[in-house]
Amino acid sequence: MSSVLRIGSLVTLTAASLSAHATNGYFTHGTSVRAQGMAGVTYAMAHDSLSAASNPAALSALQSEQQLDLGVTYFKPERKSTITGNGLGIDGSYDGNDTEAFWMPELGYAYKYSDVFTFGLALYGNGGMNTDYGNNPFANFGSSGSLGVNLEQLFVTGTLAIRLNDRNSVGLGATWTRQTFEAKGVQAFAGMSQQPGKVSNNGTDVSTGWGVKLGWQGQLTDSLTAGLSWSSRIQTSAFEKYSGLFAEQGGFDIPANYGAGLAWQALDGLTLAADWQYIEYSSVAAVGNELSMTSPMGSDEGAGFGWNDINVYKLGVQYALTSSLTLRAGYSYADQPIPTSQTFLNILAPGVIQKHASLGGSWDINDSNSVSLAYTHGFEETVKGKNSIPANFGGGEADITMFQNQLAVAWQLKF
Repeated sequence: MSSVLRIGSLVTLTAASLSAHATNGYFTHGTSVRAQGMAGVTYAMAHDSLSAASNPAALSALQSEQQLDLGVTYFKPERKSTITGNGLGIDGSYDGNDTEAFWMPELGYAYKYSDVFTFGLALYGNGGMNTDYGNNPFANFGSSGSLGVNLEQLFVTGTLAIRLNDRNSVGLGATWTRQTFEAKGVQAFAGMSQQPGKVSNNGTDVSTGWGVKLGWQGQLTDSLTAGLSWSSRIQTSAFEKYSGLFAEQGGFDIPANYGAGLAWQALDGLTLAADWQYIEYSSVAAVGNELSMTSPMGSDEGAGFGWNDINVYKLGVQYALTSSLTLRAGYSYADQPIPTSQTFLNILAPGVIQKHASLGGSWDINDSNSVSLAYTHGFEETVKGKNSIPANFGGGEADITMFQNQLAVAWQLKF
């Protein structure tokens, strides 16, 4: 009973403090610290109990009867916007880093009930976005105070993995999501909204919803493993305090995403792996609708961030240097979600990074305990505006830039 209470306390602590921030659009590039060390490659692998967040079937491949994984990531993004050619005097460079860094905890637990059934629970952040401009680029349009948004997402996934035979496993997960959101300094857009009082500076709002995950992992040959996974769209409750900002009266569902992966044990101790992921950003009106002057903000056809769906491609390598030390590295590339015509509103959400490189490793302290580290660099990317600032905001171009660094550490206990 005491171990259950300890796990429950850890769950409560993690849930109270969890946040994540943009990488592939506003989805994180990797859930667990071990996956982060391979640029997020995970569909055909079983890194740890948090692998269920990407592919619920992976839990069948874990070896211990029970496993607990705890991790934390220090995340430091750099966000900047540059405006040129504006007729209303807002030309200049704007720093969005008044809030500089974030901590992102994660927790996973797996219990092998039998040779057939494995149960799991994972708490993690799959996405988010933050900007904080002390010098508000919309000040000349009627905004006041600092400008920014803060979106945080907590995911709790309960999983059942079923081993069908020696080579195939399937998994089912139920995911509960809690989102929080706050916008400040965007009063300039109130005149475009059907609810002007629910656009900006209304404090933090909360939205919740449910979704499902399905996964498969199969041993194609003695050295080649494949994985498939699908996460449904999560229909969440509306952000009522910001029903005049987001399309569909404050709707902000979490888009469906799915993917496939391969892991090849090329030599003893050496694994080469690759993932493909697809994220359906355009299916959520608040994210996919373009900035429009014809429909009021907050309406079904109201303005959004104009994001496109994206493919994400990931390559990773894992090598057991010794019986207790495993090294990892990875690289990923994503399509650009933000079109050049949509950079103006995306001053709030410059999720433009396309390339990541990662290094990581794990050290087995003993048969029960191990620690893992991962470092990831998101390479600087700029999207230059093309006819991006509407004429009634003075025209011109908004360029948005972002890069980031993150350092993560995790502890794993097998018992």
